[in-house]
Amino acid sequence: MKIRAIATLLFILFSISAFGQGRAKISGYIRDADGNPLDLVNIRVKNTLNGTMSNEKGYYSLSVATGDSVTLIYSCLGYNKAERILPLVTKDMRLNVQMNYTSLELGEVVATAIRKQTTTLETLNADRVKLLPDPAGGSIESLVVTFAGVTSNNELSSQYSVRGGSYDENIVYVNGLEVFRPLLIRSGQQEGLSFINPDMTEAVNFSAGGFEARYGDKMSSVLDITYKKPKGFEGSASASLLGANAYVGSSSGKFTQVTGFRYKTGRSLLKTTDTDAEYDPNFIDLQTYMTYQFAPKWEINFLGNLAINNYKFIPHTRETSFGTATNAKKFKVFMSGQERDKFETLFGALTLKHNLNENTELGLQASAFTSKEEEGYDIAGDYWLGDAAEEGGGEIENLSIARYNEHARNRLHSNIMNVGHYGIARMKNNTLKWGATVQLEKINDKISEWEKRDSAGYSLPQGGGNVNVIANLFSDNELESTRISGYLQDVFKFRTKQGLFTLVGGVRGSYWSYNKEFIFSPRASIGFIPNFDQNLTFRLASGLYYQSPFYKELRTTVQDEHGNSIIQLNKNLKSQRSIHVIAGGDYTFRASGRNFKVSADMYYKKLDNLNPYTVDNVKIRYYGENCAEGHAMGLDVKFFGEFVPGTDSWISFSLMKAEQSIRGSEYVPMPNSQGYNVSLFFQDYFPGYKRVKLNLKGVLSGGLPVTAPRTGYEDGYFRTPTYKRVDLGFSYQLAGGTDAIMDRGFFRNLKNIWLGLDIFNLFDIKNTSSYYWITNIDNHQYAIPNYLTGRQLNVRLIVDF
Repeated sequence: MKIRAIATLLFILFSISAFGQGRAKISGYIRDADGNPLDLVNIRVKNTLNGTMSNEKGYYSLSVATGDSVTLIYSCLGYNKAERILPLVTKDMRLNVQMNYTSLELGEVVATAIRKQTTTLETLNADRVKLLPDPAGGSIESLVVTFAGVTSNNELSSQYSVRGGSYDENIVYVNGLEVFRPLLIRSGQQEGLSFINPDMTEAVNFSAGGFEARYGDKMSSVLDITYKKPKGFEGSASASLLGANAYVGSSSGKFTQVTGFRYKTGRSLLKTTDTDAEYDPNFIDLQTYMTYQFAPKWEINFLGNLAINNYKFIPHTRETSFGTATNAKKFKVFMSGQERDKFETLFGALTLKHNLNENTELGLQASAFTSKEEEGYDIAGDYWLGDAAEEGGGEIENLSIARYNEHARNRLHSNIMNVGHYGIARMKNNTLKWGATVQLEKINDKISEWEKRDSAGYSLPQGGGNVNVIANLFSDNELESTRISGYLQDVFKFRTKQGLFTLVGGVRGSYWSYNKEFIFSPRASIGFIPNFDQNLTFRLASGLYYQSPFYKELRTTVQDEHGNSIIQLNKNLKSQRSIHVIAGGDYTFRASGRNFKVSADMYYKKLDNLNPYTVDNVKIRYYGENCAEGHAMGLDVKFFGEFVPGTDSWISFSLMKAEQSIRGSEYVPMPNSQGYNVSLFFQDYFPGYKRVKLNLKGVLSGGLPVTAPRTGYEDGYFRTPTYKRVDLGFSYQLAGGTDAIMDRGFFRNLKNIWLGLDIFNLFDIKNTSSYYWITNIDNHQYAIPNYLTGRQLNVRLIVDF
């Protein structure tokens, strides 16, 4: 009995001791060397499976047994592993950790390891745009089009197609606000500058599909831009044959600002086309982003943009040779008249932020966008189309001799106002995001355009009357409507014995007063990093995505009793719908002491309730009715890494098939179904002399399906030739870094001076952007290719301060 009592007493004492030992919470924030929060950092107790991950704020928390010595291991790809030893844990503790980059420094070049991607959203370094040879004048989109699944067949435009979708299916955000572009622009040479200013950009995120519920109602992709908040005084100025850019950023404690000015003129570039003309394109963009922290937990910021695009065009002559060696043709035109276009946009947004605590952020946003678009031209021409001899270019047979007139007086004014609320709440393993928005739209559209062709008198009236035109288009429409939308989503990260899981689930709902339609979009994705090999990442995403109609989609063309084409708005038009299913993954590895990553995604998109459209250059004309269904499927592969030590380069390859059935017809390709695309971005420097850098961008894309004017793809189509283009840029660092000259006089205020030489379209390949259609006396139509720009040299000077 005594032994049994002693044993019972010892058991009770041991239990009390164990109970008293309890658990303690170790928490804190993880930041990089610059003080920025680090997410997806793996924190674990050494020699155990007890671990967690840091959230978007860099915060982590895990529970350990008290009374023990604890060793914590902090690891994140791209950073040196950190280890912290706690000799004795008796209560909850706060432990903040700074992690340093794993990097190889080569003068001004720093190559870091590759971060993990557990969702469909991938990141892009905006600094790469600075030295990139870009005929569009320097834009974030010029790098986006080298990503897998993204294509562009026009170097003069910042528009792009993603996995067979239209340009209008891509949504762009700047600081959480959707940005808009003019609606009347019909060619890349009219387009001017992209809204996004690369000099002001801090972070770029892009998803080619399967994106989160917090992003709006588009069917293809999202480009999410965050502008920078400078930590001190900084700036840059550059000038080239294409224009000039400058920006200045500053910080004075509570107040920061970054302001950028851009000017672009493509006069010299447009002179490499087939049309001899007086080109006078002038594009101006002024932006500013200001923040003010008027209380410890309160901040207000303002984003403003003013863009003025003026395009003047006085054509004289055009001579285009096309066809094959055995069927060569030549097209000559003598023209008179002019075109004058003006696109003015003004955008302003205010955001009020409140940090309720270190894990909760609330915000109110209000924005306004106004656009005034004017397009006018009166151009007449006498043209000749004939066969060209194989030798000497001699003319054998006249196929058509005729005269044409083109006229337009188009005006479109749009006003869009937006008020919304958003919130972010970060918990132990969850990040909850929500938002609601009310948007008011008012659009006024007046179009008056016609085209007349006279081939040997076939269009002239017999016995008097009016002269017939081959095509005309008239519009006098107004639209006032309200959109209400909201979303709720959660990011949940958890660890098992198998590895780390990242689950993103959310719903989005919208209502539009014009067509009385409510749409509901559930979306989800899951990412997995296995414990057996943390170089692997797997992703799976699916969701329901709608393309809510905007003004252009509503327009449908009807014929009146006189044969005139009149634009009406289809109030019964509903949203297009797409179901995304995406499966993919990454594999990161090191070879020859350098970092590499291979990414692959397979996707399938079920499309219905489609509003078909045709494409002419960058002008999209919709049918204005939900009369088609289709699908898109493909494979995207991207090989990314340090092909040259200390630089990042990549090559992307895509196979894709996108088809649609219009009004029950056989399946035909969608307008942006190219079949395949190969793109390359490559950086290099001169061996042993890192001041000389090379940037190369190459694109090889399949041809696009094309139809005759005023017909659809179901009536027949042909494809444009393959798009092939290589742009090459050389940059030389005149001064910077530790150069002695940087310590003298004026140069003390500068960081770098770069001199660049670009060779656009290195191999002088004639790419086709669209076709000009002519008619002979027998009413037979010929498609004359409109070629894009040829080889062109550009000189650049960049000064950083």
